[in-house]
Amino acid sequence: MERVARRARVSTATVSRVLNDVGGVKSSTRARVLEAVAALKYSPNLHARSLAGGQSRSIGVIVSNIDNPFFLDVYRAVETRAHKAGYEVIMAHTDYSSERLVSSVRLMIGRRVAGLAAIVSEMDSELITELSAQPIPVVFYDVGTPRRNIINIRVDYASGMSKLTSYLYSLGHRRFGFLAHHATLGPVSERQKSVVAAARRHRGVQVATAADADTLEGGRRAARALLEAHPRMTAVVCVNDVMAVGAMRELRARGRRVPEDVSVTGFDNITLAQFCEPALTTVHIPSDTIGETVFDFLMNPGKVPLPHEFVIEPELVLRESTGPAPSSRK
Repeated sequence: MERVARRARVSTATVSRVLNDVGGVKSSTRARVLEAVAALKYSPNLHARSLAGGQSRSIGVIVSNIDNPFFLDVYRAVETRAHKAGYEVIMAHTDYSSERLVSSVRLMIGRRVAGLAAIVSEMDSELITELSAQPIPVVFYDVGTPRRNIINIRVDYASGMSKLTSYLYSLGHRRFGFLAHHATLGPVSERQKSVVAAARRHRGVQVATAADADTLEGGRRAARALLEAHPRMTAVVCVNDVMAVGAMRELRARGRRVPEDVSVTGFDNITLAQFCEPALTTVHIPSDTIGETVFDFLMNPGKVPLPHEFVIEPELVLRESTGPAPSSRK
């Protein structure tokens, strides 16, 4: 705090008022303090007194979208293990915003968590470097090469999408639609590239894409745009199960039967996938395994040689939302 005060040319009391959002500080002074905080990467020790002479009993979990059950399932698995071990879990979600991710990470560090897991689709290379310098274990989800005190849990999306598209091709589907969200994000982009790659491997496959929000309504809007532009499409491949359920709702509203007229697939295998109507063909990602791996590493980082990467192989789950393409039926 003293370094921040010197850099901003103010007192430590002023720095404290700015950080605690207390009034009485001019906007120009506040801006100087915040600039100094950012430059020095200062994280205020929010639990200094409670942690004095002891060890933190909290871990931080940051997810991209708490409205998507996949992220919630991972969090619950971490929380279950944490509570059994006497730890509390502090959670934040970013809504796919890299700015919110940075602020959430610094908040967690400020709370002096014992470990931090970032189960997010958005990530900044500078933030990865900053976290690798922290004296706590860190788990990332699909961010590339792990570093120093960091473990990376990576899903082989290409393999999962290859299984899915090859299965649809075997059913006679040649006109695919791909529904995405935040198409510039790494995991999403990888799934889309895998579908496009299928078009190159299999003769006669055409792929059209549409993107919208990572919500049920976003899936519905993306499906609407895709169907209006490509009405003869016979298979809709969705980036996740949430968007797939929204897409099926739009298909029903337009009088298109699933799977008789259009087959629909998801990705992740959230609980909703087996209870929607028709039950959703999807790719299984073991959220419970991811959550348990996250907690086990954060609590026992010494048992895993660092840096380290866990690779998860997805499994195809066949249900009633897929069937032969209309033109291939006898």
